[in-house]
Amino acid sequence: MTAKDPHKVLRRHGGSLDAARAAFPAARLPWIDLSTGVNPYPWRGLRPGRGDITRLPDPNDIAGLEAKAAAAFGCDPACIAAVPGADIGLRFMPTLTQAASVAIVSPTYGGHAEAWPNANAISRDSIPKWKDDAVVVVNPNNPDGGVTPKETLLAHKNWLIVDESFADAMPEISVASHVRGRLIVLRSFGKFYGLPGLRLGFIVAAPDMIARVRAMTGDWPVSADAIRLGAAAYADTAWQTRTRARLTKTARRLDKLLARHGFHIVGGTPLFRLAHRPDAAACFQRLGEAGILVRPFEDAPTQLRFGLPAPAAWSRLEAALKACS
Repeated sequence: MTAKDPHKVLRRHGGSLDAARAAFPAARLPWIDLSTGVNPYPWRGLRPGRGDITRLPDPNDIAGLEAKAAAAFGCDPACIAAVPGADIGLRFMPTLTQAASVAIVSPTYGGHAEAWPNANAISRDSIPKWKDDAVVVVNPNNPDGGVTPKETLLAHKNWLIVDESFADAMPEISVASHVRGRLIVLRSFGKFYGLPGLRLGFIVAAPDMIARVRAMTGDWPVSADAIRLGAAAYADTAWQTRTRARLTKTARRLDKLLARHGFHIVGGTPLFRLAHRPDAAACFQRLGEAGILVRPFEDAPTQLRFGLPAPAAWSRLEAALKACS
């Protein structure tokens, strides 16, 4: 990390606190990380016992986790495979599809371009008519929150990879229950449930494709911690309902705070907001000096992405935004 330009690392993706510390060595502590779209109200429930982590995960327990996730996504358990994070899952896609050419609906999460370095960039409205062997779309999109209608997605006939990492907060937009043929859906656990360090995600696809995923990941694709917490959290439907309402309310509060300090909201999801301000680069600098990390963009220097603050972080964020004015 120290050999890299920390500012360049911060523009690549969120969550890079080591780079933030290098870029702002005199920042106020502790750091408040708003650079990722992670739920600040994490699921709190069953934790793994010692017996779970002193033995290899049981295949039946993994199957149980996948069944609970399948119920949450509305898909057949035969169409789902657990992987250690959606970011790992998306990097399997070139091998799984063997697509000769690919288009990525852009701008979006940079991990897809890393997985497909020769991809074409396309706009959202061109998905149904695009002729590449595969199309990748993040839905809702990161960082602008753009949503592609189900009808548009399901009309595509070639390989279609839909990254639904932020869809748990907006389940009505998901196409996970429609997987068939050349449709593949990626899901993330950590964002909505507020536990990104658990590293749990899922590939949802036709059963023959899931068999290939299992051949790649082996008998123990995820940890005992991920199995036990994930299965319990996906079964907690009451928490999910309360949390969707809470996130929506919190996002509206963040909109009002940003607007009071000169930002114009240009997009987002219930887990993050994308905001414009002409001097966004200078504001990013001041926030960093105050120990608050948000997400800047190389190709959009007037925009910043803000994750939702935890309850104790609001006063510090407001004070830092005042310093930007």
